[in-house]
Amino acid sequence: MSKFFYKGRIETREQTKGFGYNTKRAAKLGTVDSPLVLVVNSPERKVEIEAILEEHALVADIELNSEAQENIVALETMLNKPKTTTFEKTPNRNDPCLCGSGKKYKKCCAK
Repeated sequence: MSKFFYKGRIETREQTKGFGYNTKRAAKLGTVDSPLVLVVNSPERKVEIEAILEEHALVADIELNSEAQENIVALETMLNKPKTTTFEKTPNRNDPCLCGSGKKYKKCCAK
């Protein structure tokens, strides 16, 4: 059968190749797929870290090594994520200015 009688597309369109289920996504740190890697020095500290992990529903591989330096940077990073900053909406043109001058916003700080 010749290609002139083929009713569909022979090759896929470039636009549609990237759509669908994302198989190249990065696994979120602290989950079963990508656990945190922590190093602690004592069994007591390991129990403390396990309690923190359970409280925040995180998964980690904890290595107990008394000779190595303690490394829980990954856990501290997960617990102290920066919050999204929100700003107040700028006032409308005829609202009083935020600087307290008493003028309208359009004549004071909106220049």
